[in-house]
Amino acid sequence: MKTGKIKQLLVITDGCSNQGEDPVAMAALAKEQGITVNVIGVIDKDTIDGQGIREIEGIAMSGGGVSQIVYSEQLSQTVQMVTRKAMTQTLQGVVNRELRQILGSSKTLEDLPPEKRGEVLEVVDELGESVDLEVIVLVDVSASMKHKLPTVKEALLDLSISLNARSGKNLFSVLVFPGKRGETDRILEWTPRLESISTIFPMLAAGGITPTGPAIREAIHLFNENSALRRILSENDESFLEESM
Repeated sequence: MKTGKIKQLLVITDGCSNQGEDPVAMAALAKEQGITVNVIGVIDKDTIDGQGIREIEGIAMSGGGVSQIVYSEQLSQTVQMVTRKAMTQTLQGVVNRELRQILGSSKTLEDLPPEKRGEVLEVVDELGESVDLEVIVLVDVSASMKHKLPTVKEALLDLSISLNARSGKNLFSVLVFPGKRGETDRILEWTPRLESISTIFPMLAAGGITPTGPAIREAIHLFNENSALRRILSENDESFLEESM
């Protein structure tokens, strides 16, 4: 079973978007391009309204991902849980597509006998540990998120430690929105580890609008940019080998 890479977009926010494209539509576009969109709403007491909850759930639903509303102190465990749960969902989707090809268009994992289903789920768990993973984290740095950023930083460091215990390769990148001069700033280029955000987060200036839709659009572009770069490097490697023979 070929799974390729799992691409995840993790949005961490505490409110509704208020500028630019509809984030639900942008999440649907991401899903079409093989990117799962997960959203974590970080709240203090009951500071999020019904509209904010509906947007968070709608983005994740359109993006084929997982959503969760949490208090700040629960953020670290939630980031890990949402990422893992979304990986499992993605892999189960791959399994279901394979089953439909083998057994017929109406068959899914749930249609298998219990013992066979257990065997397949074991394979899904093993793939979750070995598949390559690319994650772009989108962090809302609008004014209301200012006092939550230290918690976000710690949660991302814990996520990096947790995922680096896997045998599969990990790549992370971090964007914040709004940016200093535009809708987003890329504060961390692709890296297998997130430790360097420790020096970056204290310098972030929180404030302004919440352009969630444009931020998701920029993340899609970043995923595509990374894929194009890998293709070019792969082609160069092949050309070099041919010339050396």
